[in-house]
Amino acid sequence: METACSLGFVSFGVAPASVPPFYDELVRWLTEGKHGDMKWFERNLRLRRDPSGLLKDCRAVVCLAYPYSREKPCTPDGFSASRYSEPLLDDYHVRLRKLAGEVAGVIRRLHPDSRSRVCVDSAPVMERSLAAAAGVGFIGKNTSLIVPGVGSCVYLVEILTTAPLASTPPLPESAGSCGECNRCVDVCPAGALEAPYRLDARKCLSYLTIEHRAPVNAETGRIMGSCILGCDRCQEVCPFNANMNSVNICLPSSIDFLNMDDAAFNARFGRTALARAGMRKIKENIEAVKASATP
Repeated sequence: METACSLGFVSFGVAPASVPPFYDELVRWLTEGKHGDMKWFERNLRLRRDPSGLLKDCRAVVCLAYPYSREKPCTPDGFSASRYSEPLLDDYHVRLRKLAGEVAGVIRRLHPDSRSRVCVDSAPVMERSLAAAAGVGFIGKNTSLIVPGVGSCVYLVEILTTAPLASTPPLPESAGSCGECNRCVDVCPAGALEAPYRLDARKCLSYLTIEHRAPVNAETGRIMGSCILGCDRCQEVCPFNANMNSVNICLPSSIDFLNMDDAAFNARFGRTALARAGMRKIKENIEAVKASATP
C-alpha cells in the first residue's frame, strides 16, 4: 500500500466482505429512532449488512483514512465551522474519490480480472465498523473512528473489490482504546452522547445544524456557542487529538453570509462541503446563534 501512503492516506487495512461489526447495534439504533430525519439510514439495510450487494462477488473491503485540517475555519467576527468542512477546498467526496481511484487502479493492475468500487461517505456502507475490523483504527466513545497517532480528524474511504486480498486484523486493545476516559461524553453540549458509544443524533449539534431541515430552536442556538456549522467539541477534548487550537480566518463575516444570495454562495462554496447544509441553513444557524446572544 505504498501508493496509499504517497497519496496522503494515514492508515489503511482490509476487512472481509462479510457482516460488519456492530450491525445489530445499527439496527437497534434505527429501531429507537435515534437517527432523526436521516431516513436514508433505514434504506438499503441489506446492503449495509452485505457489501456484495454493492459489488457482485465482492471479496474484500479496503479501508483508508485521510486526515483533514485541525485548523478551525473561522469568520473575522468570531464565528466558526466544523473542521471537516475545509471550506477552501473542494468537497472531500470529490477529492477522496479521485485519490482512492488511484489505489483501486493499483489493485486492478495486480489483479487484472478484478473489479472495484470506491465509496466515500455516501454509499450504504458501515464505514467505521469496517475500518475498525480492518485495523485502521478503533471506535471511540464519541462513536468516531480514532486512528492511534493521528486522532479522529479523518475522512474514511472504502474500496470494495473482487480481488482476493488478505484481511488485516483489528487493533489489539493495547494499541488503542479510550480506557477510562469519558471527556467526550462529559463535554457534549446537548447530551447527544447519552453514554459511551451511544449517540442520539436527534440531539447532536452536527445533525441539527447540517442535516436537520428545520431551523434550530433558541435553546440549540444557545448551546451552539459561536459554531455555525457542525460541532467538534467531543473531538477537541479527546486525548488522541493534539494541536486543535489553531484557527484559520477563511470564512466571510456573519454579515456577509447573511447578505449572500444564491449566486454568491454557490460561486464561493458550491463545490465545498458547506454546500451540503446550504446557504439557507447556514443563515438560519447564524441567526439562531446571534439571537441567543441578544440580552
